[in-house]
Amino acid sequence: MVKVVVVLDFDRTIIDDDSDRWVINELGLTDFFNQIRSTIPSWTSLMDTIMNELHSKGITTENIAQCLQRAFLHPNIASAIKSAQSLGCDLRIISDANMFYIKTILEHHNLLGCFSEINTNPSFVDEKGCLHVTPFHDSTLPPHGCQLCPPNMCKGLIIDRIRGSLPESEARFIYVGDGAGDYCPTLKLKGGDFVMPRKNYPLWDRIGTDPKLVHATVHDWSNGEELENILLNLVKKLVT
Repeated sequence: MVKVVVVLDFDRTIIDDDSDRWVINELGLTDFFNQIRSTIPSWTSLMDTIMNELHSKGITTENIAQCLQRAFLHPNIASAIKSAQSLGCDLRIISDANMFYIKTILEHHNLLGCFSEINTNPSFVDEKGCLHVTPFHDSTLPPHGCQLCPPNMCKGLIIDRIRGSLPESEARFIYVGDGAGDYCPTLKLKGGDFVMPRKNYPLWDRIGTDPKLVHATVHDWSNGEELENILLNLVKKLVT
C-alpha cells in the first residue's frame, strides 16, 4: 500500500500570517524590530532578542500564547489536515518558526495530534520565565552547507532524512509551502511526488523561473478552500 507523507510549512501555509511578525506587530514591537533588524544577521538570534525585549516589558509566555491564538487559521485548512489524517496520511511540519509558536496554535485548533513530527527551531522558557528560540541546526552540528537555505535550517536535509526512514518504493510525498525556504525541499521531491506552492508567493515564483528543475507535479493554490480541495483530491488518488 502506498504511504502518503504530507509535509506542510507553517507560516502563510497552515496559518495565513507569519507567526514571528504577527507576535512582533500585535505586541507592539514593530519599531524595535525595525531598529535592530539590520544589526542581527541570524533570524533565530533576532527572534530570541525579540523574546528578551518582550520579557523586559513584562509580557509573559501566557500573553504570547494568547496573541498566537488570535492568528488566523482558515477552517478549510483545519478540515483538510483532519481529513488527510483520517485517510491514513502521515502528516509532518517543516517550519522556520519555532516549537512554542507552532504547538500553541495547533493545540488551540485541536490539530496537534494530527502530526507525527514537527521540525522547527527549538524553544524553551528559562528560569525567569523568558521564552528563547534556538537554531534547528545548532552550534554543536557542522554547517549544513546548502546555498539555498538559511544557516539555521535546511529543509531539504529534513526531507532526505524523512524519505530515508521510509520504505522508498511505498512512500509518496505531497509538499505544501509558500516561501523561498521551501524551494530546496521541493528540489528533493521525485517524479511520483507533488508540490503545492502558494500562488504568487516566493516558492511559486522560484518554481516558475525554471520548472524543469522540479521533478514533482506542481499544483498551486491561493486560499484555504483551494488547498483543501487540491490536497484531498491528490490524497484520494494516491490511496485508492
